[in-house]
Amino acid sequence: MTCHINNPPLVPNPAPPINDLSCSFYHRHRHPFSFYFSLDTIPSTAIYILIPLFFIGFAVSIFILITVHNAILLVSFLFLFAIVVCFLFWNSYSSLRNGALVHFVDRFPNSDLGSAKEGQIVKVTGLVSCENHSLESSYERVSRCVYTSTLLYECGGFQSKPISNFKFKRNLVHIERSVVDLYVTDAKSGLRVTVKAGYGSEVIPLINESTLVNTSSKNMILSSTLIKWLGERDLTADARMLCLEEGYVKEGSSLTVMGMLTRHDGILMIVPPPEFISTGCFVQKLLFPMEINGITLSTPNNVNSTFSNVRPPQFC
Repeated sequence: MTCHINNPPLVPNPAPPINDLSCSFYHRHRHPFSFYFSLDTIPSTAIYILIPLFFIGFAVSIFILITVHNAILLVSFLFLFAIVVCFLFWNSYSSLRNGALVHFVDRFPNSDLGSAKEGQIVKVTGLVSCENHSLESSYERVSRCVYTSTLLYECGGFQSKPISNFKFKRNLVHIERSVVDLYVTDAKSGLRVTVKAGYGSEVIPLINESTLVNTSSKNMILSSTLIKWLGERDLTADARMLCLEEGYVKEGSSLTVMGMLTRHDGILMIVPPPEFISTGCFVQKLLFPMEINGITLSTPNNVNSTFSNVRPPQFC
């Protein structure tokens, strides 16, 4: 997997404006099956408690089965434990897609910047405009963007094995995801706020990518545009099953931003909160709480969806 990292300057020059989010995404989805499940998303305390309880309960159920010849307790125990495991799998699956965070942002009311206080957590929705720097999307070359994300997956696992046997396995082989400082004009108050999402800021994007390239096992011929794009990044252009997804926020688009409000020389700014913010439990959704440690960016359409940030794998 390749990702771009902005190295800090060796001399005290102004900080680079681009905030590279590539590797933070890769670390959460570095395994081929991490789009479905990851032990990293399950609280370690739950694992340490459930494993001993399972062996104790299983041993007691087997003992009763042998002595009393009654399998009701064993069946009940296995059924209850299966429900608990499904609950953990569901939370792991949703956590990889920021499920609780999406619901939290959706339910959080839009703030009134005119009456908001210093240090308050605010949610602002409005039109985006570029600050001093802008981005260009990697594949489609869309200019004047404040956020871009391009993901390249290889389907089928290792090339030495038959591709047809690994359709449910996707490897993230390349990612380019960046964001810069931006302006948002609040649709509620008309005030313009500076969002400090550039270099050094913690940012959580809840923005879906669209599938641009999706080769199948029956047609693995790559287009000339894709071959050129791969060559520019020193990636192999061999015929294989690939999925390329890209998303971006272009100037003039509607964007929802959530973070801490601050003022500097009379200028309204949204910055990452200094402490973690808990989303709380969502009992109806059966979701554990998640912690927010940065500015969240989302589009209105994505916030109302079930999950964002990571699309369900499209089998190539």
